[in-house]
Amino acid sequence: MGKRILVRRRGRGTAVFRAPTHKRAASARYPKLSEQELEAGVKGRVEELLHDPGRGAPLARIELANGQECYLVAPEGLFVGQEISIGGSSEIGIGEVRHLGKMPEGTLVCNMEMRPGDGGTMARSSGAYALVVAHTPFGTEVRLPSGKTKYLSDECLAMVGVVAGSGRIEKPFVKAGNKWRLMRSRGRKWPMSKATAMVAASHPFGGGRHKHAGRPKTVSRHAPPGRKVGLIAARRTGRGRKGRE
Repeated sequence: MGKRILVRRRGRGTAVFRAPTHKRAASARYPKLSEQELEAGVKGRVEELLHDPGRGAPLARIELANGQECYLVAPEGLFVGQEISIGGSSEIGIGEVRHLGKMPEGTLVCNMEMRPGDGGTMARSSGAYALVVAHTPFGTEVRLPSGKTKYLSDECLAMVGVVAGSGRIEKPFVKAGNKWRLMRSRGRKWPMSKATAMVAASHPFGGGRHKHAGRPKTVSRHAPPGRKVGLIAARRTGRGRKGRE
């Protein structure tokens, strides 16, 4: 008789595999504003810059003139007491939020919306930014941090600037405990052992002297929980050949 493998234990949702989300400040999303407010522009003031556990970039708490409060990912150069605006068509500056259709070509932006009203989902990690390439009949052409270009709606909101904390990955963790605390704040199990390094009772790929699975890694989508590991319901495996989808 074996035991519950790691995949099954994670699915039970115990405290080991849950992120301590009660310690987080808030979700970084643009406030819900009407079309009239976005067209005229809503003024806001940066009241605080704070750290959010599990997030590599700092957050900015912004008080809006209409009484709303929102948290946004802070770009480089943003400071406490700075006046910004969401919407409108005034001068473009660091921290200003505008529709992509009103951004000049060549502007570096972050915290972009993929669809109008989703609150911002792209270019949000520390040091990330996107580039407004051109305005076309198909929408605004944007170069993403991956280098890929994408056409987005002119009504999508974006913030001017580069996300702060660009040098975060240059500092080594030095101690395993520091890495463990970061992964713990994100609800991830760390360190992870390779499946082939386990004994046969701990994983289907474990056991044996050779460090390979010893069996096909593809598995049916309807496999039982103790066997459902590896490449689940894979259409194909291996590296793709040139010219093949």
